[in-house]
Amino acid sequence: MTDREGPAGTDTPARLGTRLAVLCSVADQGVAALTNIVVLVVAARLSSAAGFSVFSLVYTVFTVLLGLSVSYVGQALVLERGTSAGVRGACCSAVVFTACASTATGGLMAAVLFLVPGGDTARGLAVLGLVLPVVLTQDAMRYCFSTLHLPHFALTADLVRLAAAVPALAVQPQGAGPARLVAVWGLSAIPALAVGAALLAPRLRGVPADSRRFLRRGHLGKRFVLEFAVGNAAGQLAIVGLGLFAAPLAVGALRGVTTLFGPMNVLFNASTAFGPPILNRYPDASRKVRATALLAAALAAVAALWATVLITLPDRLGRELLGDTWAASSALLPATGSQYAAMGLGTCALLTLRVLRPRATLPIQVVFSLLSVAFMLTGYAQGGVLGAAWGLCLGSVLKGSAAWLRIVSVRREALLPSEAAPDGSRGGRDRRASGADDAPR
Repeated sequence: MTDREGPAGTDTPARLGTRLAVLCSVADQGVAALTNIVVLVVAARLSSAAGFSVFSLVYTVFTVLLGLSVSYVGQALVLERGTSAGVRGACCSAVVFTACASTATGGLMAAVLFLVPGGDTARGLAVLGLVLPVVLTQDAMRYCFSTLHLPHFALTADLVRLAAAVPALAVQPQGAGPARLVAVWGLSAIPALAVGAALLAPRLRGVPADSRRFLRRGHLGKRFVLEFAVGNAAGQLAIVGLGLFAAPLAVGALRGVTTLFGPMNVLFNASTAFGPPILNRYPDASRKVRATALLAAALAAVAALWATVLITLPDRLGRELLGDTWAASSALLPATGSQYAAMGLGTCALLTLRVLRPRATLPIQVVFSLLSVAFMLTGYAQGGVLGAAWGLCLGSVLKGSAAWLRIVSVRREALLPSEAAPDGSRGGRDRRASGADDAPR
């Protein structure tokens, strides 16, 4: 099947060419990231520092739930292979499963938290439960479009999401409460959900859904959830805990400063998404490592440059971006800028290991993500929110260093003379180093 053909037996239009598909996928990630950035910026400008802290805490909980959904459903879905009918069936099942699971989870959240006397935080989390099926199901459709090689449809839906969310939030009154902002943000995803459903329905017409496939033994999503839990969710939940039990304003400050580094997250996500196919074009491990080392240096340099721009930003412009939260967030810029430079190095290191030795990433994620949480909490105990930011930076530095040391070990194995077969071809060690033995089937 060529790039221009649609899946056999469907009315799906011709697929995009490879370059255009990559462009649409990168643009879609950019639009999704821009939506998150703008939502947080608008919420910060409308809220007091205390109100934005609550909104940030609720949004962090959503980020964790979204990551779990993407790991369990989305990342497993895009690895689907087989017949056209099988792939379409997997997409239909993914949408149904996400809608049902998010409705059950969100309904339970709302029912419990509306009864909890927790003030703005409890109300905000309860409202998140009510809108959770809308936002998670809309996101699941993005992965269906990716699996069906229709990234331009995902881009279309996300452009609608951006176009609806920004004005809906912008017209809210100054000082709007966190629960109201969460409700407006969540309900603004309905137009994108409707557009996504309209584009997806003809491609899935007549395909039965089997949601139980996501509950069967051996489902790949369980492994991806574990990696997400130790690599990302632990840190996010630690920040939530910091807000609930120690300093609510710390959550707003940390969320505010990371919002300013949103463009770097787009670059990191694009590198992770499109790096493996490009790296696999190189025939040996050494060339793969050299390519990612250059990318790591470039990302670290861009992060340092962006941090410099933000540090030198006049306070007047900073307050235009983050409102009352700017004062607390601006003090964290050196620490967070250093962390993002380290994250550029670490992201590329984990990308390299994902290609060379996929199973090598999980131990690094487990150990150093938990260390990052410990450093953040220790830093907060010693130096407040600034200490927490430097603790996160230290964790990122150590994780990246450990990943690059593991790459050196893997590359050394790939270069051992025993890898060369009598006919001059690569032997078993090189095949293992390339990740062929570890790739999910």
